[in-house]
Amino acid sequence: MNIRKFHIAIVCLIILLMTMSSVAATCNIIVITDPSGNDPNGAAAGSMSFAENMFQSTFLMSKINHFVVLSGGTGSSESRLDSVVDAVANLENNASAASAASLATQFKGARLVVGGPNIGAAIGGSFNAYVITVDDASNDIKVTPYTSGIATLQPGQKGAIIHLRNTAGNPLYGTADSVRKETAMNIGKMIRDGYPATTILSEAMGEVARDSGEKYGGGGVNLISGISTDDMFTPIEMNQTGYPMDSEYSKVCDDCGWAMGYPAAESHDRCPVCNSELRIVYAYEALGSALTVSSNAVSVSVYGSDKPGLASTTQEIVEASVAKYGYDASTIAGSINRGINNGLLMGVDHVEPKDINVKQGSKAVGVYYNALPGDRSSPAWDLPIDGNILNILGSIQTAVGIILILLVVFRSRLLKSFQNR
Repeated sequence: MNIRKFHIAIVCLIILLMTMSSVAATCNIIVITDPSGNDPNGAAAGSMSFAENMFQSTFLMSKINHFVVLSGGTGSSESRLDSVVDAVANLENNASAASAASLATQFKGARLVVGGPNIGAAIGGSFNAYVITVDDASNDIKVTPYTSGIATLQPGQKGAIIHLRNTAGNPLYGTADSVRKETAMNIGKMIRDGYPATTILSEAMGEVARDSGEKYGGGGVNLISGISTDDMFTPIEMNQTGYPMDSEYSKVCDDCGWAMGYPAAESHDRCPVCNSELRIVYAYEALGSALTVSSNAVSVSVYGSDKPGLASTTQEIVEASVAKYGYDASTIAGSINRGINNGLLMGVDHVEPKDINVKQGSKAVGVYYNALPGDRSSPAWDLPIDGNILNILGSIQTAVGIILILLVVFRSRLLKSFQNR
């Protein structure tokens, strides 16, 4: 984000922390697999906790300078806020990750995890963490524990930092030490084996959620590509927990691209479009998919309607169509129309190939919808009979109905008249 938007985000963070009860992320992870910044998925970070109010503001990301600030700790929300503001100011002035993270020590109970592909990573303040490094030449993995003070992943070094504590009231309280160590070792193995940072982050968050109970989003960011999970997993209202990262998030059809989120997905055992088996996607897997930039990814833009869910469902349909048939406007239009006919897309009329703007070179597809009038959710049926004929038949049916009503109402009089004759 630009500097102005970054400052606006800080102001929103101030307002948010002033209005919610004291809470902090208990799990902070930052992974750097490509310190050069060339891999679009080479650096990622995320936060979650067992506590309430895990909002997007638990991490701030600069899309221009490619750094992130993750907050947490045992201190008050005001202390965490002050430490975050100071850290951002320092990083904007080209301070090192270690220098920015060390500011947390000036605030009681605060914790800061900062970093990016160009500056490395560091954690400061109140923490229990492991620093993981992987040697490029030998592929040796080193996992080093740190408690409080400053711990650093040097610039140019492949590695990660994971902080984890248990929240009071968590049924799995007491597991943090063992889970933190085991997850750190698994992160090191995945870095050594060449997995992208976004995948490693999602797998690590899934492991922490399952084994330690610190599982509510929160979410994550892709530091090189500037992608965030936004409000995918954060609580809708204040003083609530976010989405459990180890729980089912959606069901997906790998054949046609149909997808539906929970809890609505519970009622579907097979794909309603092509009758194929559905794959369950867990929240941590959805996080990895949302952050990972694929060479086959399609940028989909939707115009003409702002119906809830329209853009995301269109994205799924277009991606599946492109993967199966390529960048063809006719097949994309056909796939979208099948989605409309099956009730996946609501409130819009059928599209034609001319409504699909395909730019294969930039892997972009624009879909131009016509919103249906009033409260109509689906377009008129395409029947093999002229509408005027139906109107005539309807009029005849109405006339016959009226005659039948008259016969019922005046049956006694008509019968008497017939008998007299």
